Amino acid sequence: MPLTFDDLLTRARALPRDGRRAVLGIAGGPGAGKTTLAEHLVRELNTGGEPWAAHVPMDGFHLADAELDRLGRRDRKGAPDTFDAAGYAALLRRLREEPDGEVVYAPGFERVLEQPIAGAVPVPPTARLVVTEGNYLLLETGAWARVRPQLDEVWFCEVEEAERVRRLVARHEEFGKGRDEAVAWVLGTDQRNADLVAATRDRADLVVPASALPVHAHRADGNAPARPER
Repeated sequence: MPLTFDDLLTRARALPRDGRRAVLGIAGGPGAGKTTLAEHLVRELNTGGEPWAAHVPMDGFHLADAELDRLGRRDRKGAPDTFDAAGYAALLRRLREEPDGEVVYAPGFERVLEQPIAGAVPVPPTARLVVTEGNYLLLETGAWARVRPQLDEVWFCEVEEAERVRRLVARHEEFGKGRDEAVAWVLGTDQRNADLVAATRDRADLVVPASALPVHAHRADGNAPARPER
């Protein structure tokens, strides 16, 4: 039987055990649909009552452009060494430890500004499941190796390569790049990152095909969502 979104909901709902909070990671290359899946999971799990699930993207740990300029890494923003991987791992550990009655604040990422925003994502104490998503959750180099031990499971989003590239170009155009600039970035910087992420696929607990996304995440014509996927 093909994997369905309802199967994913059931699996996610079962992750918190013995009264403790669980952390689910969703990995995959740029444009694979990680954010779309995370948002739909959290929305469905939070239907009715107090928030039971929270969404904490890895993107909030992008280094600011000023720091990337200082380090000489601005031209490859999005590569593993353009994030605060150690800070991200520390936040995941804090979320697992779950201080009693405290809201834990995570950074967010403003797509228009392309900058991290401190304290933008509240995780309430009622959240029994934290869904986090990003490219490098399964990377085993440097501080990224500290991330996987903090995750109960990691799912890997997989999408046909031409569709992934199409989504990425559309995303870059939506947020201000011209067509030629967007294509050059996707086939250059983004592709190098995508190749690195693809090599981590076999470390995932579950591979999620594009067909497992909820039906309402797609346009009626069968194409990808109007908002470019991440």
